[in-house]
Amino acid sequence: MLDLLPYVVVTPARNEDQFIESTIQSVVAQTVRPLKWVIVSDGSTDGTDEIVKRYAVQHEWLELIRAPERKERHFGGKVSAFDAGWARVAGLSYGVIACLDADITLERDHFEYLLGKLAADPKLGVIGTPNREVSGEIHDFRFTSVDDVSGTCQVFRRECFEAIGGYVPVRQGNIDTIAVVTARMKGWKTRTFTERVTSHQREMGTAQCGPIRASFNSGVKDHLIGNHPIWELFRSTYQMTKSPFVIRGIAFEAGYVWSSLISSSIPVSRELIDFRRSEQMDRLKQLLGMKSLVRK
Repeated sequence: MLDLLPYVVVTPARNEDQFIESTIQSVVAQTVRPLKWVIVSDGSTDGTDEIVKRYAVQHEWLELIRAPERKERHFGGKVSAFDAGWARVAGLSYGVIACLDADITLERDHFEYLLGKLAADPKLGVIGTPNREVSGEIHDFRFTSVDDVSGTCQVFRRECFEAIGGYVPVRQGNIDTIAVVTARMKGWKTRTFTERVTSHQREMGTAQCGPIRASFNSGVKDHLIGNHPIWELFRSTYQMTKSPFVIRGIAFEAGYVWSSLISSSIPVSRELIDFRRSEQMDRLKQLLGMKSLVRK
């Protein structure tokens, strides 16, 4: 039997009183519980803190940290909140750290299953599972890869997370993608295991806006992480097949083009952009059976 590494969990939570109780209940029910779970209330103004406090009284391994209030909800703030939780577990002897969103529920053996994968392959640095969205849809990997890992519940080997320097505080988002691509660039394996799923309690990217605006924002974020224009064209075309049909793909491409016109800089290194674009062109060649595509 494999020896499972002890793990800790950090959850940034901002105004999640609609969802966080289900998340807490699913972690409490895990067959292998965390050594420590730090929930960082990121300036919440609703009932999030009260819900977490109620469960923290019952479970000594669960702790609430309160971050200062701020007016806007953005990913730079999420990283700051995560870092506060990461600092809280610094003195513990853990081998795995997970970043878990506050609107996710897990199968009872979710962490036991993923810890087993890490124990079986010491080269794995970042792992996770697909999401089942509120619509019932499960992520389609045709225009991504099982090497990508959703940011809703990313599980890192500690050495890997420390090697990449943690999350990069990019205000517009894609902090999860940057982390996973950086891990691969540094020689770690990353993997989504499709035998398990997490349940996402709100539609991806719609915490503050509707699906069309969320698609536009996704296009913006794709540009800011340096996605190849050819890759983005195929990605936008695929988005047209999803409801609301056609409009969703147009919004996606419009966000990418708009960002490319107004953005003076991309907040990731040239090395990461080149590495990511190379991966994307290799992926397209596999999908299309083409021998050559423009790589840069």
